[in-house]
Amino acid sequence: MLILLPPSESKTGRSRGRPLDLGTLSFPELTDTRRQVAEALAKVSAHEDAASLLGVSPSLGADIARNLTLRTAPALPASRVYSGVLYDALGHATLDTAAKRRANRWLVVVSALFGAVRPTDAITPYRLSMAVNLPGIGPLGGAWRPELAQVLPASAGRGVIVDCRSSTYAAAWTPEGDLADRWVQVRVPGATHMAKHTRGLVARHLCEAGDDPRSVPALAEVVGRAFDVSLAEPRRAGQPWVLDASAR
Repeated sequence: MLILLPPSESKTGRSRGRPLDLGTLSFPELTDTRRQVAEALAKVSAHEDAASLLGVSPSLGADIARNLTLRTAPALPASRVYSGVLYDALGHATLDTAAKRRANRWLVVVSALFGAVRPTDAITPYRLSMAVNLPGIGPLGGAWRPELAQVLPASAGRGVIVDCRSSTYAAAWTPEGDLADRWVQVRVPGATHMAKHTRGLVARHLCEAGDDPRSVPALAEVVGRAFDVSLAEPRRAGQPWVLDASAR
């Protein structure tokens, strides 16, 4: 199974520890692009119009400043860097040993800076959205698309691709061919803020349940043990199944 998560806007850092080493991250094929994006991001973040170029409020100056120390700031596991509603609901640190092992193998965060990382990858906090047109790189969704197409299909294996990403991050990789038949988008009917919470709970439930279904209907049965679910088939070839999930 491959469970795709978006990053969080809020990120947690620490004051001491080893710095980022791009060569130690999962998906080493992405290292060159990661380095290029990091260098372009640091350059943009030093600009007086950095907030405008990055599409964020000028009040987020402290977050932007983190982009200037990406290579020297202490790194910590992505499961601790990413915080906020979805990650609080996921509760990676509170999973039991078996569930955490599955989470570390199944969960992949799609990142504007790193492309894709697993929970155990040591990264540094940053401020960058996949929606940004980064000078020197271009639109990040387009920049990462061919790169992620090289590495994510193998991570899916023969299992289901459970997509909990927002549309901004979904643009960076679309499963194709046979993979599209096993691709399901998790949707939360009528929810806005709570949608992130519910997706986090769904990801946690899957890691705790331990099943590794080979079809989307089988996946829906697993999710249905803990949530009210409704499954819709793709409207046309190449589109995802849609799994509506609501907390009971």
